[in-house]
Amino acid sequence: MGIIVGTMALFVVLSVFSGLKVFSLSFTNEIDPDLKMTSTLGKSFFISAQQEQDLKKINGVASYTKIIEERVLFIFKDKQHVTYLKGVDSLYPVVNDIKRKLFNGQWLKPDSYQVVIGYGIAQDFSMGILDFENPLQIFAPKPGKGAIENPEEAFNKTDVLPVGIYSISEDLDSKYVFADLGLTQELLMYKPNQISGIEFHLKENADENAVKAQLEKIFNNKITLKNRAQLNESLYKMLNTENIAVYLIFTLVIIVALFNLIGALIMMILDKKGNLKTLFNLGTEINNLRKIFLLQGTLLSIFGGIIGLALGIILVILQQQYELIMITPTLAYPVVFTLENVLIVMATIVSLGFIASLIASSRVSKKLLD
Repeated sequence: MGIIVGTMALFVVLSVFSGLKVFSLSFTNEIDPDLKMTSTLGKSFFISAQQEQDLKKINGVASYTKIIEERVLFIFKDKQHVTYLKGVDSLYPVVNDIKRKLFNGQWLKPDSYQVVIGYGIAQDFSMGILDFENPLQIFAPKPGKGAIENPEEAFNKTDVLPVGIYSISEDLDSKYVFADLGLTQELLMYKPNQISGIEFHLKENADENAVKAQLEKIFNNKITLKNRAQLNESLYKMLNTENIAVYLIFTLVIIVALFNLIGALIMMILDKKGNLKTLFNLGTEINNLRKIFLLQGTLLSIFGGIIGLALGIILVILQQQYELIMITPTLAYPVVFTLENVLIVMATIVSLGFIASLIASSRVSKKLLD
């Protein structure tokens, strides 16, 4: 019973953490591309017409979008906020399904002075959409060297009209203001073919490494490429660390449960001492006597693990289908059934059960029988 309950608990908790990992990453996946390319030599780079043609020929790339990201100052009425202005072209909603995350309004039109803001920024500014009387002002520092003599001449300024509000997560809702690529280039004094990055949407079964190799060849190894996991490296590390910590904690619970197995086997050895002595006198070796209890303990672990896993799988599937346990009235505990978790739990139970049985069976010795 100890092994069954321990196995079930370990599998259920690992499934819950797999669900929480998928749930947490679902927020960033809405806005992060499959692959993002930036320059290794500075904030921006130039893309030629030939390079664009080569991009379209890459096998494995479904679509791509050119972007510009820069921290700028936003002013609305008497409030200020410094965050990222993200200039995007008309293909951005194809690469990132951002339109599905619009909380209010519509997506911006190309070649316009329209912007889409996050829900967090809208709250900070107490701002709505389509407010023609109170435009949102953007101040971007002018590129150049030397001391600033007149602060008013140090910034490029433009007025824009918010036409939509997106809502993804608390952090992202205060991070980006989306604008047209041409408007962003004009504000930052970029040239028409000057951008800060390219985001790619890959085909379903595309070879990521092959795509990276082709991109590095096109841009002469002067680029940095990051996939979705690398773009959220700290989040992935945190989630994986939590998963490992929980696994180790519940493995400790199973180890404590296996002390019962060791105790039960030792009691059985003492109970069967007379039978063991008879077998020993008939010529059975000590190692063969030990194997009896090693086999019995291992079989107990295997069958206990299988029964516990079966109960855990049933519980996880019921939670997926019927949402039995809720975090909030509208949000059920996220769980994900994976074969990886099944193998991890089974391997843990069998290996620890074998070690526990080995420890218990080592009590069978010539000294005990004498």
